[in-house]
Amino acid sequence: MNGQPGGPRPHHVCVLAFDGVRLLDVAAPLEVFATASRYTGGRYTVRVCTPDGLDVRTSTGLRIAADRPAADAGVADTLVVPGHAELVTFTERPDLVELVARLASGAGRVAAVCTGAFALAAAGLLRGRRATTHWEHAAKLARLYPDITVTADAIHVQDGPVLTSAGVTAGIDVCLALVEQDHGPDIARRVARDLVVFLQRPGGQSQFSAASRAPATSHPVLRPLLDAIAADPAADHRLATLAGRAAVSSRHLTRLFTRQLGTTPAAYVESLRLEAARMLLERGASVTEAAERSGLGSDETLRRAFARHLGTTPSAYAARFRTTRVEVNPAVRAQH
Repeated sequence: MNGQPGGPRPHHVCVLAFDGVRLLDVAAPLEVFATASRYTGGRYTVRVCTPDGLDVRTSTGLRIAADRPAADAGVADTLVVPGHAELVTFTERPDLVELVARLASGAGRVAAVCTGAFALAAAGLLRGRRATTHWEHAAKLARLYPDITVTADAIHVQDGPVLTSAGVTAGIDVCLALVEQDHGPDIARRVARDLVVFLQRPGGQSQFSAASRAPATSHPVLRPLLDAIAADPAADHRLATLAGRAAVSSRHLTRLFTRQLGTTPAAYVESLRLEAARMLLERGASVTEAAERSGLGSDETLRRAFARHLGTTPSAYAARFRTTRVEVNPAVRAQH
């Protein structure tokens, strides 16, 4: 990959598309750069390239027309690699991985959207770098490619000229970051306002994930404890209590948690309580009620847990996730 883009010439963006690609992974970058081009006097030219120059069918069934085949894409200042609806595609399509590697070799920078990070990883572009991907697949990326430092909670990560982003709509976030690099925060802010999105959204992607997904363990000591914690997160789940319930020592129980779940009993209990608090807030509970009923205890403890794990506050979380209903001005409501 060559150096960063610059100069007065148009900035060429190539968005790679292929059968099964997630529609928003393609549409989001196109929208960001096309909007930015309007605000910069046409400084971006954006083209959709497909492996053979033919139309492709997206994950939704909608077809996308190709501007040109990848072989004729020329040198791109920015290459965008979207994700596929089926993750196995990048392991079963070595030709697609090879194409990504070839296009990236001449690009000034490369940005992956969602599971597009797996294509970059398979092409060797993330070796020794920090990266992220959709929260649901972050652990798999780290497991398949141990030479990558996976930052699972990030909305997007840049390491040198390579950028990766979280799921689907995070393609907007990473492309806004690229526009800001090229033309400064004022232009990026205008694009964000045009698209009615955050220029930099608060928190990380863990606020969108199911943090307390049931661990895949059937260990005879741990499984009953995990079920009991999930059934009543607010109960007494101190280490000594859990150990007594399992008839093992506190030290042995801690070793089991670390070996089987990769965490400590206290951290696991907190994650379940945080998930319970999130669900309570989404259902309309107050911050105080969510703190008490989840077992986290106080408003301050809940705020610290949200800040540490989700990068936001309970109040901000509740405002974003509780409802999509738009509040109508009372004066307007009275007229109807």
